[in-house]
Amino acid sequence: MSKRDYYEVLGVSKNASEAEIKKAYRQLAIKYHPDKNPDDKTAEDKFKEAAEAYEVLSNPEKKQRYDQFGHSGMGNSGGFGGGGMNMEDIFSQFGDIFGGAFGGGFGGSRGGGRRVRKGTNLRIKVKLTLEDIINGVQKNIKVNKLVNAEGVTLKTCTSCKGSGQVTRIANTILGQMQTSSPCSACGGDGKMIDKKPANSDNDGLIRKEELITIDVPAGVEDGMQLSVTGKGNAGPKDGIPGDLIVLIEEVEHDKIKRDGTNLLYEHYLSFCDAALGTSAEIPVVNGKVKITIDPGTQSGKILRLKGKGVPNIHGYGTGDFLIYLNVWTPQKMSKEEKELIEKLKSSENFKPNPTNKDKSFLDRMKDYFN
Repeated sequence: MSKRDYYEVLGVSKNASEAEIKKAYRQLAIKYHPDKNPDDKTAEDKFKEAAEAYEVLSNPEKKQRYDQFGHSGMGNSGGFGGGGMNMEDIFSQFGDIFGGAFGGGFGGSRGGGRRVRKGTNLRIKVKLTLEDIINGVQKNIKVNKLVNAEGVTLKTCTSCKGSGQVTRIANTILGQMQTSSPCSACGGDGKMIDKKPANSDNDGLIRKEELITIDVPAGVEDGMQLSVTGKGNAGPKDGIPGDLIVLIEEVEHDKIKRDGTNLLYEHYLSFCDAALGTSAEIPVVNGKVKITIDPGTQSGKILRLKGKGVPNIHGYGTGDFLIYLNVWTPQKMSKEEKELIEKLKSSENFKPNPTNKDKSFLDRMKDYFN
């Protein structure tokens, strides 16, 4: 089943502000919260769907990519749905959006005000050939990232008793006032590192090389960014891992040029072949195609191989392969060749005489762009 548009899920327009997106998500999440809808699978699915939409639209980088390329442009991320996030991840990452709802913390017993930190994102560049882009490709990439070191143990913060918050009561002229603030001892995590290996950092993390498989969809473009959820640096103290941001770099083909979903190829033929007609093999990306060139072909004629271009990343069909025919004029000729050309020069048949059937360069360009 195809995913609904994220803006439709939250019920906001594409021009909605950050505050409007946050408000819309809060209303939906409260409505479908599992504490209000126990054992209701439909409500749980809507709760997750709203969280997935908010996870993308509240992130400026992901929102820009989604606005440009839709669900296809999200790559392996696609919000929580594609990354396999569970309910606890949603509670941890977006719990603070609810303030006092559900017993002072998002989900009450699900962590209260404790902060769960997210690891930082990693960015890599992946070079793709035109063949990779047309067919889609799976890449295995080695990434040097922060991971939780073996042997790290955590303990509950003694200052906040694991809540991540410290509550203070002050006597004022208006009576007692209660305030809460993040625990300074654990930084709001509710946990502290008990033991860690000597080679790890203060958060119990070490650097390690990991082989990550990336599924690149067909039709990506140079400069596009794909996000692989949860494959960035590990989150400190059992936190949520960051994402792996993949920047696409398209390697230019030596003969074929790309124009959106269309491919352009320039084929040169001799004056004799243009006049008499011929056939030729054209190197398309996935093999070769034999074409027929009619007698009397004019230089600049464009032949179209329908559906032999680049797939649209949104799934809206495939572009065409356009062959630009260029009649080659020799720059140097022998004495005998010049004499032959001189004999033909006076023939009326060799003098330019375009008719309405012979399209001009501008007409051919109109046909191409249409």
